[in-house]
Amino acid sequence: MTSVLPGDAAVARVVREERTRILATLIRVTGSVDLAEDATQDAVVRALETWPRDGVPDNPRGWLLVVARRRAVDLIRREANRAGKEAAAVGLLDPVPEPPEVIRDDLLRLVFTCCHPALSLDAQVALALRTLGGLSTAEVARALLLPEATLAKRLTRAKLKITRARIPYRVPAAEELPGRLTGVAATVYLIFNEGYASGAGADLVRAALADEALRLARLLAELMPDEPTVLGLHALLLLQNSRRAARTGPDGRLLLLPEQDRTRWDREAITAGVELVGRALRRTPDRPDRYVVQAAIAACHALAPSWDRTPWDAVVSWYDVLLSVHDTPVVRLNRAAAVAERDGPAAGLSLAEAVDGLAGYPWWHATRAELLRRLDRPAEAAAAYDRALALDLSGPQADHLRRRRAELPG
Repeated sequence: MTSVLPGDAAVARVVREERTRILATLIRVTGSVDLAEDATQDAVVRALETWPRDGVPDNPRGWLLVVARRRAVDLIRREANRAGKEAAAVGLLDPVPEPPEVIRDDLLRLVFTCCHPALSLDAQVALALRTLGGLSTAEVARALLLPEATLAKRLTRAKLKITRARIPYRVPAAEELPGRLTGVAATVYLIFNEGYASGAGADLVRAALADEALRLARLLAELMPDEPTVLGLHALLLLQNSRRAARTGPDGRLLLLPEQDRTRWDREAITAGVELVGRALRRTPDRPDRYVVQAAIAACHALAPSWDRTPWDAVVSWYDVLLSVHDTPVVRLNRAAAVAERDGPAAGLSLAEAVDGLAGYPWWHATRAELLRRLDRPAEAAAAYDRALALDLSGPQADHLRRRRAELPG
């Protein structure tokens, strides 16, 4: 992709926000993920080349869609001299106007296409993050804690399977929804995470990505209003996003939960999220759902009047429940951090260091660094900060860890 100069940051942001919608629409009209990606990429490059010079058009999405459609026509006509291909190209040149709700739902259709049960769960999530989330292969690999080469092969196989199996591009019928839900929920959650706390780049928050995940969660709730997973996912995103405005200070630096001004939290979103948690818990009396439990943990933080008054007994207990249904290294690390608040840094450090599989995860090293500094072990803390800083972080995250390291004695 063409590089963007700092002065063109606004142009790059508009392009990034519109890219996924254009891609979703093109996948619907062409029936090909690869073709749609190539055409969308061409439109994005054209925009980044011309908009800084000529200005952003009044209808940037329409501009991008026209350019992408024309590129798709060129690609179709080059493929083969088959009548079906040529007819498809003519149809793209003179499209029938579509109602707004059709365009609006293209992203939801794309989620369900990527999360078809014919694909493995890992492939579903990877493909949806790459296409729907607009993440690079490197960003998806980081989100899934996979080597980039492994992830690239997985994406290629998934797209081939969609083409060969003729997987339909649509929101499935009601009876098909439960079979798709695991992949869809995981995808929406990971898209939100990348938007809420971007793992690379200059920005801490990619607002358009987080907002898109919230919109998708709302659409899922409309489709499946009594499904605990959907209620829990929607609640979790609302509760986490309620803190977004307080996550940076006036100077743009990252503020963690203990430092945040809680008067800046979105109380309306918190109220809605807590109500959804209650509804979801009433629908999961036997086996807890991972998103419902995560939302319950987020509610503990959202309802606490201050960091010092966080109900750590309840938080740790909810993490114990979460481990019973979703036992992952990151969950164990988060539980260790909660135990450190309840029982002291030594107890938390012991649990954190017992977690395997996170050597390439910067927040494992950062958690160790924070607990080591609280135990007055500055040399070890500095080494842990250095290991975290050697891994992928966004600019604000890296700046935060550098400041914390610089504050160590000596």
